[in-house]
Amino acid sequence: MNRLGPVREALHAALGRSVAAPVTDFAPQLALAPSAAPLRRAVFIDKDGTLVVDVPYNVDPARVEFTPHAVEALRLLDRAGYALFVVTNQPGLAAGRFSRSEFARLQRALIDRIQNEAGVALAGFYTCPHAPAPRAALACLCRKPAPGMLRQAARAHRIDLARSWMIGDILDDVEAGRRAGCRSVLLDVGNETVWRRSPLREPDHRALDLFEAAQHIVATAAAEPATDPVRGAGGLQ
Repeated sequence: MNRLGPVREALHAALGRSVAAPVTDFAPQLALAPSAAPLRRAVFIDKDGTLVVDVPYNVDPARVEFTPHAVEALRLLDRAGYALFVVTNQPGLAAGRFSRSEFARLQRALIDRIQNEAGVALAGFYTCPHAPAPRAALACLCRKPAPGMLRQAARAHRIDLARSWMIGDILDDVEAGRRAGCRSVLLDVGNETVWRRSPLREPDHRALDLFEAAQHIVATAAAEPATDPVRGAGGLQ
């Protein structure tokens, strides 16, 4: 276990610095008192292999293709009242495969397509620009399976992580969600090849596509007892 992790995260919080790239969160920030608004439910969605077909190091908007039934999934989750976030590792930035401006152009195009095709406005888009670290002690706080991007979104948007979900196509996504305090869905589409297992890497549910994942999330919420929307658990802790 990395004993430096909580210290480093507290330092980042104290400095008010993002653990993700500055091009990540495009949603406007509102200055709210701690009890000014209820905590929200959210779904955090991995980008490559989950939301869009994985084309390695692609920054050409013309080559972006949604995974099967992704548009319907976004629409269903939005109508169910979930704030939707994209959280994505992009080591191509660190490797020089593409520039921040090129990725920002792709990000803007994807946001626009989601708005135009699904009628959904994302709550935020968070990117880790770092390469995998050779040792855990050197790892950043944002690269999944670290939970930094999810926690950053929770602080900025008053998200109750205990009532939120992470959807991804590999176990690093599952672990990031579990470490943030969310439940998780693994898209069982063949993209996980290592299968390094641990309690934190066990998904709450498996699905064949994003729409099936969304259906499970909505059905699970409908079956659960009502909760106090202003309770202090989850996102701000």
